[in-house]
Amino acid sequence: MEFFKIRRDIPFMRHALAFNVISFATFALAVFFLFSRGLHLSVEFTGGTLMEVSYTQAADVGKIRDTVADLGFKDVQVQNFGTSRDVMIRLPAQKGVSTAQQSEAVMTALKAASPDVNLRRTEFVGPQVGDELTHDGLKALAVVVLGIMIYLAFRFEWKYAVAAIIANLHDVVIILGFFAYFQWEFSLPVLAAILAVLGYSVNESVVIFDRIRENFRRYRKMNTVEIINNAITSTISRTIITHGSTEVMVLSMLLFGGPTLHYFALALTIGILFGIYSSVFVAASIAMWLGIKREDLIKGPAKKEEDPNDPNAGATV
Repeated sequence: MEFFKIRRDIPFMRHALAFNVISFATFALAVFFLFSRGLHLSVEFTGGTLMEVSYTQAADVGKIRDTVADLGFKDVQVQNFGTSRDVMIRLPAQKGVSTAQQSEAVMTALKAASPDVNLRRTEFVGPQVGDELTHDGLKALAVVVLGIMIYLAFRFEWKYAVAAIIANLHDVVIILGFFAYFQWEFSLPVLAAILAVLGYSVNESVVIFDRIRENFRRYRKMNTVEIINNAITSTISRTIITHGSTEVMVLSMLLFGGPTLHYFALALTIGILFGIYSSVFVAASIAMWLGIKREDLIKGPAKKEEDPNDPNAGATV
């Protein structure tokens, strides 16, 4: 399926150096904001009070969130769980205020707004739980990166693995940089979105690398730069279809999913946009700088030479 077919290869690699400089500058800014501002961690990581309340009828989550926010609590998380009548409230820890005092103040305000509310349970989430989640999250990120690198090294060659990992980490650090600069809340759903972006971004890199390998086998007279330009150009239609449809779904969550899905969808939106950029202008260009060549991938006899600008040449996208 193709929306269009470009007849002449776009010289992407002609501007590889300029785009790499932009990528490095963006990456450096993201690292700077991470160290200077830090991440605004949610209750799961910092500790706080967890409350579960129930109503006799469907609960108005927005009204509950406003009621709790009026008490002076910042970064309150309010969401349905189980049924529309059950609500979970997460309150950040406050110095000099116990869990019992927090829950009592919240329940007083909720009962004043709606007398049919009942407290089902309340508990304190300690900072040690947040430390454990932080370590587990970092372990999960490390395992994903290592798994991707091993997979690409076996499927292609180590130069491609290094290029893809640098591009993927580029996406992750930039997402974290956005959250650090704007002080958006970093929660477990955001961590899940980052892990999803890693897999999503590497998929685009694999598609381009696979086409590069196919081009090396097919076009014997083309040099490496021409091979890469042809590979990226020939997959543009596929990129627009897949990334466009995914971005539409993510934007719908961002615009209509409410506060619960807001930062999750925001992280995915940033990750998808930079994932497209990094696959073309980071992964492919780094692979070029590392000196990929036909001998790295071709083990068997070459296929018959084809004209890359022939409308009938190339595999189906």
